Amino acid sequence: MTTAVQIPVDPLATLANTETQRLAARMAQDAFAAAFRMAVSPDGEAGELGELAGRCYNWSQAGADEEARALRLALLVAGLDAWGLAYTQAFHLNAIPALTALIGGLRTRLDATADARFLQQFSTLADNEFAAVDFKVELRRSIHLALWHAMAACETAEQAEGLVRPLGSLLLGLNEQMPELGWRLIADALASIQISLLADPAASARAQEGTQQLFAALRHALPGERYQAILAHSGQAVVAWQQARRARDAEGRIDA
Repeated sequence: MTTAVQIPVDPLATLANTETQRLAARMAQDAFAAAFRMAVSPDGEAGELGELAGRCYNWSQAGADEEARALRLALLVAGLDAWGLAYTQAFHLNAIPALTALIGGLRTRLDATADARFLQQFSTLADNEFAAVDFKVELRRSIHLALWHAMAACETAEQAEGLVRPLGSLLLGLNEQMPELGWRLIADALASIQISLLADPAASARAQEGTQQLFAALRHALPGERYQAILAHSGQAVVAWQQARRARDAEGRIDA
């Protein structure tokens, strides 16, 4: 029954279409990666941070009108916030100074009126789980996969378990914070993880073990009906990926 529920219309779609939302998620990921690198290698940080903030701000100002520009900036900041929260929790960091400086640098460019518009859009993103849904799907998928890949690269079982726990907590948090959409984001994460394993037959034993632990933790923590709905939804995505890959392989054999 849960899988039959249709996602309501995105109230922000008229200000940022699907491609714009997905691009915002990718830009937030790239900007966070750059800020994170600066945190561990701070040489030249101030100049690089200024250039990074400038690129992000210029993209936000390419929106069609004032509301669209405010939304673009809100998407970037929300994405940076989400990446920062995930990494500080997963890697037990007190803070990521370069990230804090980057977000501050974006906000200080706004006058009082523009800042008020930004805050309104940022609040809509937080309060309405269906606002900018394509952005949220793209953003969360990238975060979850990044943590999963970090887990898969761990050298010891203890290290891997140390990342499985925060990844599971992030997923369970989505289920609590987004009563209607959260389970879909969990399903998307599980499908992406399974596809990553299927795409790499030589995936490490650590990756497989960690994935099994993650599934087991979610099965234990989630209500049975919700967990089954998640499995069904993720399973459909995995099957669709397998069918598409077989079709591509068949076309390749014919062309050869």
